Amino acid sequence: MFKKQVNKLLILIPIVIAIGYFVNKKQMNKKQILEKLKIDEEYYGEFGNQYLSNSHVGRLLRDPLNVFKPSKPSPAFLIGGYFHTCILEPDKLEKYKVVKSTNRNTKAYKDVAGGELCLLQQEVDMIELMRDKVMDNDICKDLITLGDVEYEVPMITELFSNKWKGKADIVNHDEKLIIDLKTTADIEKFQWSASKYNYDSQAYIYSKLFGYEFLFIVIDKNTHQIGMFDCSPQFYERGEDKVRKASEAYDLFYKTKDFDPKQYFISKTL
Repeated sequence: MFKKQVNKLLILIPIVIAIGYFVNKKQMNKKQILEKLKIDEEYYGEFGNQYLSNSHVGRLLRDPLNVFKPSKPSPAFLIGGYFHTCILEPDKLEKYKVVKSTNRNTKAYKDVAGGELCLLQQEVDMIELMRDKVMDNDICKDLITLGDVEYEVPMITELFSNKWKGKADIVNHDEKLIIDLKTTADIEKFQWSASKYNYDSQAYIYSKLFGYEFLFIVIDKNTHQIGMFDCSPQFYERGEDKVRKASEAYDLFYKTKDFDPKQYFISKTL
């Protein structure tokens, strides 16, 4: 008799836990969700994956079957992340592993990296020089640090019947600006990079998330030239068009019950 009761309890426990999980999830208000999304592990993990983000836009437009396939970090991605961190969250720099090596093919690098993608010391030196150049510019420094400013701010909203998230580098409430820090290989070609890397859809999404205008502060990795790029109505419109098409692709591939992706093809006239 006792054994049967124990077995019943063992069956009920996971059910109770599951019910409690969904109840708690359902009861979370927007403020609680945003507090949770401040934590990187939550934002980029399972909890945050219930939302679409700008990083999904390109894949939904080009390769919708593999939207949620993890992508391998690149040196450029690592450099961009370190640049953001050393300006906005310098207390978190210790999470980056730095190797004193001339390149990633040396035995010294491989011994320290252990299969991870790590920063080279020369890359860190370059990034810290770029940080100094940005912060030595009075207008950049004021926009980033003066007045009512917040860093790494998450926000959520609904666009085209889907849930979207974003995490702003800098929200300057006094100037009513969302500011995004970028590095580029050629600042003269940044406007083309903005289209190629979907910065237009990023600007559109974030303007809807926060209700502010979007500004890019950009530094050239080679010349250290600084640029400030605001966004035209046409830039936002192009971004909106991408987000609309990405949402349509998401609805088709992930929300349409009887859709067979094997029957999907692109049809265009050349």
